[in-house]
Amino acid sequence: MALKVLVVDDSGFFRRRLCEILNSISDVDVVGTASNGREGVDMALKLKPDVITMDYEMPVMDGITAVREIMRTQPTPVLMFSSLTYEGARVTFDALEAGAVDFLPKSFEAMSGDASKIKRLLHDRIKEVSRAKYRMSGASAPAPEPAKPAPPTPVREPPKPAAPTPRAAEPRAKAPPAKPEPKVEPKPEVKAAKTRRTPRQDYKVVLIGTSTGGPVALQKILTRLPGAFPAPLVLVQHMPASFTPAFAERLNRLSQLSVKQAENGEILKPGWAYIAPGGKQTLIERVGAQARVKILDGDERLHYKPCVDVTFGSCAKMFPGKVLGVILTGMGADGREGCRMLKESGSVVWSQDEATSVIYGMPMAVATAGLSDEVLALDEFAPRLIDGVG
Repeated sequence: MALKVLVVDDSGFFRRRLCEILNSISDVDVVGTASNGREGVDMALKLKPDVITMDYEMPVMDGITAVREIMRTQPTPVLMFSSLTYEGARVTFDALEAGAVDFLPKSFEAMSGDASKIKRLLHDRIKEVSRAKYRMSGASAPAPEPAKPAPPTPVREPPKPAAPTPRAAEPRAKAPPAKPEPKVEPKPEVKAAKTRRTPRQDYKVVLIGTSTGGPVALQKILTRLPGAFPAPLVLVQHMPASFTPAFAERLNRLSQLSVKQAENGEILKPGWAYIAPGGKQTLIERVGAQARVKILDGDERLHYKPCVDVTFGSCAKMFPGKVLGVILTGMGADGREGCRMLKESGSVVWSQDEATSVIYGMPMAVATAGLSDEVLALDEFAPRLIDGVG
């Protein structure tokens, strides 16, 4: 069946335009809309959608509060729409911590222009976000009490054909033909992970690459590391340029480590974590025995800025056998070729397991290629880093 989407946004224009684009996608069906967070929570309970798109600034109930309520009452994958500002970034990180799966920049210009590009982006993101559905119990939404077991009626009743659309503000232009069921893609067979623990050693650099689910995963790991961690960490998170400074500030505030956005020409120091700036490519070069950051605009043909493969690959060349590469949750396969280069140069690679990944794409690509020395649950990374990095 088509993926059922609930659209929550207080802007009538954005709501209508988003519905038009989503309803033009063959395997997506907008089942309802809401103009504030309170309506969104109520409709999530009633409609049980597969994915919810959520604005963050709304009357009656804001998006972050709505996400917390949805995670408590009807856990559902949420895709946030955020403005490309410092405040938008700050609120987005709060929403991700509350349980949202991913975010997209909110651009009225993009929504009012040619829909082909935004249509492809929305389709890919909605599809990927929906796959996080059965891991929603792992969301970090603040809750006053432990998560309760699921009620004994998990099977959803299909919507009755005669039921009216809960909100008629954005009617469909015309009744489309029945949408075909999406093809079920066979799941790649993941090679068995090595069970041996890699020995403790002195790494010149610890690299961590991630995408969807990464902000919360990185926060969980970094906040458990000591301020005197013996190696520098370079964090490559797929994120817009306007978001990475706020992300670095957030992690610096919450961690014992010193965290900052990486700057061109600076020497990497133990006890510091460096966020690769959005919209650029971050390389690691060697100056004597030291590691130095090199920031470039990069090739426009590369899909990701920053790109995990670029950073990992540069470090593999500069410090063969002296790098620990870590791949966390995220869609796609960015990082696989960089990890291959690390392995070929004698370095070590760890990846996140499927059970604790929000999206098991990037770590699966590494594991499927047989590049993971260890496959770890999210909560295992911090203690392993403390134990395994000399």
